[in-house]
Amino acid sequence: MMDIHQILKQLPHRYPFLLVDRVLSVDKGKSIQALKNVSINEPFFNGHFPHRPVMPGVLMLEALAQTAALLAFDTLGVTPDDKTIYYFAGIDGARFKRPVEPGDQLLLHAELVRMKSGIFKFKTHAMVLDQLAVEAELICTMRSIA
Repeated sequence: MMDIHQILKQLPHRYPFLLVDRVLSVDKGKSIQALKNVSINEPFFNGHFPHRPVMPGVLMLEALAQTAALLAFDTLGVTPDDKTIYYFAGIDGARFKRPVEPGDQLLLHAELVRMKSGIFKFKTHAMVLDQLAVEAELICTMRSIA
């Protein structure tokens, strides 16, 4: 379990781009479950779409990537610093199965498939209640910056 204060120590993201509210469970080196509460107050709902607000698919993928990053850091036993950045390196098989609307809770799942030379591959999906909202394989990498 990890609350928002612990998440803020691990991820560099801040409002409006921090998309993980709570970590529910971590199985070190294997998997993670986290939660994103979707509120009508999210800034993207003003334009996506005013007549029928839905969470953009790319932000669902970003929430999954942030969740995967938390698993990667936990697996390595590190807290990233200002000289380290965690990047997307690829997205495969992304499928959007259900719109995510204000009031939904997005249950984020990431499973570590492979970790080699600073490159991580995750199998991810997000649920709303018992319905699949999105699934994708994410490839991420950690790099040092000047």
